[in-house]
Order: sequence, then structure tokens, then C-alpha cells
Amino acid sequence: MLIIAILIGAMALLFLGFEMLIVLGLPGILTKEFFFSTMPDLIYGQRIVGGINHSTLLAIPFFIFAAEIMSKGSIARYLTQMVGAFLGHRRGGTGLTTVATAAAFGSVSGSAPATVAALGGIVYPELKRQGYSEKFSLGLIVSSAEVALLIPPSITLIIYAWLTGTSVAALFAAGLVVGLFLSAVFAGYVLFYAYRNDIKGDPRLPWSERLQVMRRGIWALGLPVVMLGGIYSGLFTPTEAAAVSVVYALLVEMFVYRHMTLTDVFRVATGAAITTGTIFALLAMGSIVAHFITLAQLPAMVIDFLGAVDANWVAFLLIVNLLFLVAGMFIDPNSTMLILVPALYPVAVSFGIDPIHFGIIVCLNTCIGMITPPFGLDIFVASSTLGEPITKIISGIMPFITINLLALLVITYLPDISMVLPRLLAP
Repeated sequence: MLIIAILIGAMALLFLGFEMLIVLGLPGILTKEFFFSTMPDLIYGQRIVGGINHSTLLAIPFFIFAAEIMSKGSIARYLTQMVGAFLGHRRGGTGLTTVATAAAFGSVSGSAPATVAALGGIVYPELKRQGYSEKFSLGLIVSSAEVALLIPPSITLIIYAWLTGTSVAALFAAGLVVGLFLSAVFAGYVLFYAYRNDIKGDPRLPWSERLQVMRRGIWALGLPVVMLGGIYSGLFTPTEAAAVSVVYALLVEMFVYRHMTLTDVFRVATGAAITTGTIFALLAMGSIVAHFITLAQLPAMVIDFLGAVDANWVAFLLIVNLLFLVAGMFIDPNSTMLILVPALYPVAVSFGIDPIHFGIIVCLNTCIGMITPPFGLDIFVASSTLGEPITKIISGIMPFITINLLALLVITYLPDISMVLPRLLAP
């Protein structure tokens, strides 16, 4: 009865157009008042403050700030030029450059919307110039950017680590492998499209020009090297790496490229603060929902149901994927995780599924949700950035959604792909 009340209340608020803050918070408050009325009202404050009082979450505002600096500065442009200098002359070179640059920028931003905003205006005209259709170009840009949610520093993986107590470093290692795997799949589709439509590359740049481009762009590539190298060498923690990323991005944009002033930094910091506040408000409200889900013993109910229908881990993961895919069509990724992970994670553990592998499955589902109609966030970011209608972008995305679903099945049922690097790095 309690779970039904929560679900009905949340869905009603969602379809009535309320903000996710209310969709998450109000059902939890009403649940307490009607079903746990003997509990003191102090529980609200305890859950809101306690829910976000976690050292792991300190990484989020730093990574958001760093992503804003890089998307508003010159790092994205120099990354694109450097990757294009080595891939642009190949068949389908601009498409391959888009995929590779999105992965590289994602490795220093951790944000898919920031990747779309930063790279879209740079690569979209080049894709059209080289002969790609507008729909394919739009689909490629939006889909390639989703890899930023997998490749470290992934904010999505940090939130999953906070919800489940899983190692952030291990999740980052798994996300790196799966992110590169997904980028390789997209690159394969680009090559198929290029050969099918006879799209050739640009003239090969001489090595003197390549070296010149490398000298400009090497500072942009230095960030993932410093950050990931520091984490896996034990020099600093993922949270400390987030702070290092901000300092590095500021130094590069202000004193190396010199394309950002103190006024620009203040404006970027203001935008990052607003984004951070929104995310933490959702996390605080989500902690209330997660608390009452635990009190209602929803995980135990799910386990009992799966046992009654004689379901195994294969069927369970199929159900997980379906739940996240449907939720991703209507709810932002962070809210989806706050609602579903507390209920499903204990069930996954009961089936013997590795928490790292389960986290990657969850994260890949949220990636797909970012580009899935009708409310995929990256679709709206691309429309705003590139000035193209949403219907055209959705049309271009559909083949990439199919590719994503095939990749999801592979990652779901071949856990060795996501677990290979965490096992190698395990002490």
C-alpha cells in the first residue's frame, strides 16, 4: 500500500508538470505523515542534511565548475583541432573526430550537456561541409556526448557510489573501459556511414602543422592525464582530483590560452553554483524517498516476487534495463537513480551481481536516457546550441538509440568487459 501511494503520487505530480524537486520530495513527506506519523518531524531535517553530508559528493561541485570553465573557454576547440589533425584526413575523418573529441572532452568534464554545448557549434558545420546529412550529424553529436557520463570524471558514477558505498576509483576504471567501448561502436557506425555514402576526409596535414596544433592542444590533454594518473597512482583521491581539475582548468584558460578573464570566471562560477544547487537539492529530496523505500522494505518485496516467479539474474537485469529505459524517457538521470537504485541495488547484490558491474549498467542506462525522447536533456541542449528543431534531432538520434541498446545488452550480459580494468587495478 505504501509503495503504491508513493508511485501514484510521484507519477501524478510528474504528469501535472511539477518540478522534480517536488516530485521527489512531496510523496516522501506525505508518506511520513500518513504511514509513519509517529516519527518526529525532525526526520526531515536529518535526512535532508544527512543525505548530502558525504565526502564523496564534494567532487560534484568541483567537476561541474571545471566543466563550465572548459566549455566556455578554449579547451574544447583546441581538443577538436588536435584530434582532427590526426583523424581528419581519413575516410569519415570529421565523424571520427567528433566521436574521439567527445570522449576526450568527457574525460575532463564529466558532463554530457556540457560536451554537447562545447563541441556542437564546432563540429556541426564541419560535418555538414564534409557531406554528412544534417540528421546524421545531429544524432552523432548528441550520442557521442553521452560517453561523458561513463568516462571519468563521471558525476553519475559519483552519485551511484554515494548511494551504494561502492569505490569511486573502481567505478571510474570500469566506466573508462565501457566509455571507450561505446565510442568504438559509434566510430564503427561512422565508418559504415562514410563508406556507404562515399564521404572522404580532408587533405592530410603536414607534420609541421600537426606539431603546431599539438603544442596548442597538449595543455587540454594534460588534465585527464594529471587527474586519472593522480587517482590510480594514489597521489590523491577522486574528490581531491576534482579540486585539482578546477585549478588546472583555470590556469590553462587564464594564463596559457588567455581566453578567460576574472569577469568570465565569476560568470562561469555563478552558472556552476546554480547547477550544483539544483543537483544537491534533488539529492537531498531523494534521500527522503530512499529512506522511506528502505522502511517499506521494498527490496525484500522485490526479492520475494522474483523468487516466486523463479526469476534468475538474467531476467532481473532485463527488468532493470527496462525500468531505467522507461524512466529515462521522462525523468532526468540523477532523479532516476535516486528513485530506482535504493530499491534495486540490494536485489542485485542478492543475485551475486558485482556492485561495480551493476553501477555501469545503471550509468549506461542513464546515458541512453539523456538522448531518449521525449525529454532527453541532451536533445534540448543541442536544439538550443545549434538552432535546430527538436524533431530533426530526434530523427537523427533514432539509429544511435538502436546502437546504444545493442551495446547495453553486450555490457549487461558480458560483465568481463566492464570488470577487466577494476580487477587489474585491485590490490
